[in-house]
Amino acid sequence: MYLSPNSGGRSDEEPPQQSKRTARACDACYKRKIKCDAAVPRCNWCSHHDSPCTFERKVRRTRKRAVVGKESAAVPGSELSERIARIERLLSEKLPQEPAYTPPQQLPSISPGLNLPFTSSLASMPQSSASSSVPLHFAGRELGAISLFTGIPFILPEGQEWVQSRTGQKLAFDQFTSNRAPWERQRVQNSNAMLMHLQAPNALDLPNRHHIEFSFNVYRTSLMQRVFPVVDPVLFWTTIDAAYKEPFSGSDGAHVSSKASIFAFATFVSGLCKPCFLDQGTNLPRFDEEACVLKARYLLCQVLQEPPTLDGLQAVAMLGMLELFAGNLQSANYYGSISARMIFMLGAHIFTDQRSWYPESFTDTEARIKGQLRNLFWLCYTLEQDVSLRTGQAQLFSEDNCDLTLPPDYVNEMEASLEFHHTSTDFPQNPIFPVDLRLSVIKARAYSALYSFKAMKKTDAEILKDIRELDDELERWRLSLPEKPDPNCNMHSVILRLNYHLCMTIIHQASSRCKSWATQGCVMDGVSSSLALSVEASRSTLLYLETSGHVLVDGVFWTLIFYPMSALLAIFCNILQNPADPQASKDLALLKSATGMLERVFLRQAYSVNELMHVKLVADFVNELCRLATCAMDKAWKERMSGACTPTS
Repeated sequence: MYLSPNSGGRSDEEPPQQSKRTARACDACYKRKIKCDAAVPRCNWCSHHDSPCTFERKVRRTRKRAVVGKESAAVPGSELSERIARIERLLSEKLPQEPAYTPPQQLPSISPGLNLPFTSSLASMPQSSASSSVPLHFAGRELGAISLFTGIPFILPEGQEWVQSRTGQKLAFDQFTSNRAPWERQRVQNSNAMLMHLQAPNALDLPNRHHIEFSFNVYRTSLMQRVFPVVDPVLFWTTIDAAYKEPFSGSDGAHVSSKASIFAFATFVSGLCKPCFLDQGTNLPRFDEEACVLKARYLLCQVLQEPPTLDGLQAVAMLGMLELFAGNLQSANYYGSISARMIFMLGAHIFTDQRSWYPESFTDTEARIKGQLRNLFWLCYTLEQDVSLRTGQAQLFSEDNCDLTLPPDYVNEMEASLEFHHTSTDFPQNPIFPVDLRLSVIKARAYSALYSFKAMKKTDAEILKDIRELDDELERWRLSLPEKPDPNCNMHSVILRLNYHLCMTIIHQASSRCKSWATQGCVMDGVSSSLALSVEASRSTLLYLETSGHVLVDGVFWTLIFYPMSALLAIFCNILQNPADPQASKDLALLKSATGMLERVFLRQAYSVNELMHVKLVADFVNELCRLATCAMDKAWKERMSGACTPTS
């Protein structure tokens, strides 16, 4: 189609002029998309069909676009340059504190106390966007979101105002409320050093096979294999053989999964199991933990490209547990998500025909694989409940989609394990897991009923109904345990007792969200008594941890820190809520003794200067809580005395 020569200079305001007849298709031929000979007075097709041959349709004008193109060509990239400049200007206004890029080799050393620019921008964000964590309520007040890492809330402005109104003091621990908690575990790694390490010759060479086999023999005959059944005591020999054989090709997915499992196991034994084995007088071979975990992560990139396997799942699960027990909850959350998806793909969440832990025949490989997959399901399920409560992240293993039938004879095996010391050579033959599976199911139900997105919209009656049902279920679990003395028991019993108190706390602390707290003069008895039970469970946590400190295995700082810190905060809030109550003095004494308890329990377990610094920061935080609680009690006493001395008219 051709343009009329007179249309090029017409402005947009001018009415369109009728085009002159030119050598182009008539209206009929154009509509039928056939070739037109443009004969006069009628074209061949119109003459043959005896129809009028017209040229009345409007012609699209493209001359103006061409002119714009010419004008743009006169100033190359002018419009694009303007857009880029505008975007850069907006970015500079929105991110005034963004640091300029510095080459890696010129990065300055950062001291632990340095506040990086980006942390203040995160702290200024609303809590709903800065953190997806569980909001902490106490007596109807939302104090802040529970930290993604430690369970300590970033106090909201409303919470800070409440603390100041009750104490008459401003918070002196700004570093705890404006940025991430200072005792947060932060893995510092040099990316360039890691890449250089992987580029070295033989970078992915496996550890000494004899050392792996020796460590595995110690692990599979220990209590740790029952608490953390990350590998099967028979199948893992096949994994070792597969990993140490020469691969058939560079893309052998099974061989890569086996190597990743070996690297993860070497790190797992060195990092998590070694303290227990040292107590037993067993010296394990020393593996380079950082190098092994780095290699395992590197191989995961290829493992995730292949169909899921038992070895690949074991590698991911071990890496996730290592991150969790090292305090890196964010990384543990990522690994937990990957392992959950692999479990779903392998079908381990719906196995319903498990007749025994292990088949009688060592050659029944299929039954052993199913049993080990089920062990990994329960292990990941148990640890996910812990991460969900600490971080507020949604659960992946929902009760609607998973078979939660307990393994055969599990209850008897677990109850028998409470009598064993972690250094004892007498222990159950079957897995008992870090926490009682029944208690893990209760924790999952508590999160779903009281802290999920759907639960946040429940009425007071619905919240109290769920609290009552969960409390009954927790009490039935407690009564089912054998009534035996618990003196100096074992590490497994300590963790079990702490989790029981934690369940009691989180179940009854949900009553603080009830709207009846808004009318402080007429709070329902059920609501106030429920919160009182939560505070009492927090007191029990501190008292029990102090009496059982000598039983704890060294190196469990990051595993246990969540329990006392959550308890301390609940007791502190209760003192501020009721500073004139006679119990407040006892609670204040408990807070003060907690500082010494934390130092006694954790300082002897600190393996590095970094952990010593975190213990010190925790102690400083508790001291500040004690100071504020003392101020609240003094303020309440002065107000009471001034009211008593005021003469009545």
